[in-house]
Amino acid sequence: MGNPVIWHKQTCSTSRWVLGVLRDAGLAPVVRDYIADPPFESELRDVLARLGLDARGLIRRKGTPFAELGLADPALSEDDLIAAMAAHPILIERPVVLAAHGAVLCRPKQRVFELFPQAEPV
Repeated sequence: MGNPVIWHKQTCSTSRWVLGVLRDAGLAPVVRDYIADPPFESELRDVLARLGLDARGLIRRKGTPFAELGLADPALSEDDLIAAMAAHPILIERPVVLAAHGAVLCRPKQRVFELFPQAEPV
């Protein structure tokens, strides 16, 4: 993986801020509109492993069909939740930044500096 990849949603201010930080640092991130180009279940599993999260840690609740789909049910398995995110990518929290040396869910947005400390303003 050469350039970092950002799972981005243009209408999200946090996602736009993180993308701007990466670009301002001289990086040329690959911007993936994960709503238009959703990840497959296998890709979600790989990204979750890289993030060190379980599926519940990557599910977005606000502004999504989380409640309507009954995803708060503790009986739902990891497979169930991953399948829901693959079918409804709006459920994926954003932005996710992936790089050769690591990955981070940028919530809060300043977490991007954990992956790219050189991008932090002095």
